[in-house]
Amino acid sequence: MSHPLRISVAKRTPAAAAQLAELGRQLFHETYAAQNDAADMAAYEAATFGPGLQLTELQHTDTVFLLAQMVQEVVGYAKLNTRSSLGLDPTKTPEKRLEVERLYVAEDWIGTGLGAALMRRAIEEARQQQCRAVVLGVWEKNERAREFYQRFGFRPIGQQAFQLGSETQTDLILRKGL
Repeated sequence: MSHPLRISVAKRTPAAAAQLAELGRQLFHETYAAQNDAADMAAYEAATFGPGLQLTELQHTDTVFLLAQMVQEVVGYAKLNTRSSLGLDPTKTPEKRLEVERLYVAEDWIGTGLGAALMRRAIEEARQQQCRAVVLGVWEKNERAREFYQRFGFRPIGQQAFQLGSETQTDLILRKGL
C-alpha cells in the first residue's frame, strides 16, 4: 500500500498560480488571523496572494513551490528561494543558502508529520543545490513554529521587520547549516 502523502513541485502555470493564491491566502489566514487585526490581515493577503503575483513567483528561476497532497487534496506547501541573502553579513564572504520563505499546513493536518515532510524535502532541495545553509524568518510570537524549526536544528542569527498591513512585527531569522 502506498503512503497517501505526495510532495510535488508546482507547475509554472496560471492554473497552479490560481491554486497557490487561494491556498496561500487560506493557510496564512488560518495561521495568523486569531492574533492579528482583520484589516491588517486583509491588506497583507490582498497584496501577497493574488494569482498574478503567484504566477510571477512561480516563473522566477530561483523559486520552487513544493505542494503537499494528502488523498489528492493539496493541504500544505512550501515556497523556497534558492538564492537567498536573508541574514547574510555584508562584511563576510557570502554563502550559498536556500530560504524557506513560506511553509504552511492546513489546520486539520497540523501534527500529522506533513510539515516535517515538507521541511525534509526543503533541506533535500538545499543539498541538491549545494547550499551551505537553510534560512527562514519566523514571527517571534509563533511559538509552535519556532519549536518546530528548533527540532530541525535551526538557530537564531538575527531579526528583521515584517510588515503586516499597518503593523510592523518582528521576525526572527533562523539558520541551519548543512
